[in-house]
Amino acid sequence: MSVLDYAIFGVYMLSVLAVGVYHFFRNQSAEDYYVGNRSIKAHHVGLSIVATDVGGGFSIGLGGVGFAMGLAGSWLLFTGLVGAWLSAVLIIPKVKGVDAKHGMMTYPDFLRHRYNGSVAVVAAIISGIGYLGFTAAQMLAGAKLASATILPKNPFGMKPILFALLVIAVITIGYTVIGGLKAVIYTDTIQWVILLVGLIFITIPVTVWKLHGFGAIRDALPPSHFSLFNIKPVTFLNWMVTIIPIWFVGMTLYQRMYACKDEREARKAWYLAGLFEYPVMAFTGVFLGMCARVVFPEADSEMALPMLIRDLLPMGVTGIVIASYFSAIMSTADSCLMASSGNLVNDGIERYVCKNLSTRNSIRLSMVATLLIGVVAVCLAAWFTTVLDAILYAYAFMVSGLFIPTVGAFFWPRGSSTGAMAGMLAGGGLTILLMTKVLALPSALAAWKLDFSVYGILVSAIGYVAFSLLVPDREEETADLETAEESG
Repeated sequence: MSVLDYAIFGVYMLSVLAVGVYHFFRNQSAEDYYVGNRSIKAHHVGLSIVATDVGGGFSIGLGGVGFAMGLAGSWLLFTGLVGAWLSAVLIIPKVKGVDAKHGMMTYPDFLRHRYNGSVAVVAAIISGIGYLGFTAAQMLAGAKLASATILPKNPFGMKPILFALLVIAVITIGYTVIGGLKAVIYTDTIQWVILLVGLIFITIPVTVWKLHGFGAIRDALPPSHFSLFNIKPVTFLNWMVTIIPIWFVGMTLYQRMYACKDEREARKAWYLAGLFEYPVMAFTGVFLGMCARVVFPEADSEMALPMLIRDLLPMGVTGIVIASYFSAIMSTADSCLMASSGNLVNDGIERYVCKNLSTRNSIRLSMVATLLIGVVAVCLAAWFTTVLDAILYAYAFMVSGLFIPTVGAFFWPRGSSTGAMAGMLAGGGLTILLMTKVLALPSALAAWKLDFSVYGILVSAIGYVAFSLLVPDREEETADLETAEESG
């Protein structure tokens, strides 16, 4: 990289930090910090959603999938289109109806309203841990990109990827801690525009030209890379089961529902996000991964795309495109930090430990919690090796425990608090035991190669239904939700 590339990248990073400082002086309450004072426009929220969901992890991971399997890897983000539009139709009207009456700030707030406080606490723990893992995956994505491009060496003798991880962490945690959700959403909007422009209008044309046209790319890759059906049915099923449910339980998504002023704005935001995920980003990411395989056929699948950006793009352009990829990485990492912090502070500390804090102290507590969670995420990122695996593990843990009780909260009036608790513990617990290899699937089931979340969701459903029927709630415990839906 040239001095100009480093200068462009440095100016960009300073600009992002400046946005955080600006909103630091404008945040007047915890509601400002976590839900943007419920006044953010649909286009800002929509771009922030897709920037958060795709982000650096899926951007780098999607390039790796394109490297390995070609255009069929785009199905990974088809799940985003399905999930976004399903949630826009099925859950946003219900959530905004309740939010209009009760002024919620977190995903567990909804479960507390529908079930009870114990269910909300367990949901907050599951959500917080899941988003901690997701944040770590984004940090790792940034480290992989930086170590292959702007930070291949360092003056401290550290491993390049570890040094890069620390640099990315300082920048991302810094502006998230001081700025809150408004800083996150507005920087997400800018960052996503930079990412799309950088990839679609700069990286793809320059790469195709340097590789001597589409014909040369086609000749250099296996024919299967140009087929949308170059995917095993079980892989497609695992992606659908693991990723679509996150749109029903994602803390970052509920925060953005609350940040929209009304149901109409929220639904517009979700429809917009779905279209940007598929086909726009889906095919952009996998195609660049395919190009990276042409140039670096022996490289690590997730490192090939950063290497392509480093070596093929001209001076000045490299800095812009790398900044765009860091945009995606930080767009997800900052939102996940906010989600995990919200779970800890709003659903835990302020509700059960430090009650009746002043506005000033509440904001300071939120900032400290965000900082500490960011530090833990960095440590976890140093342990992971593959970005996409880290993302899917985090998703699997969350959806296994939370999906069934959440769907029940929306659509099954007989679902009880005891049933929700049983479903969360059974589903999330089984998935953790399988992922950590404390338990092993019987060989007959293992042969199917289904994701652990499939079994977690199934067990969660059994526990939820069985205990809801055995231990029902009193009628008055569910009446408030129905009233809120009618008024919404």
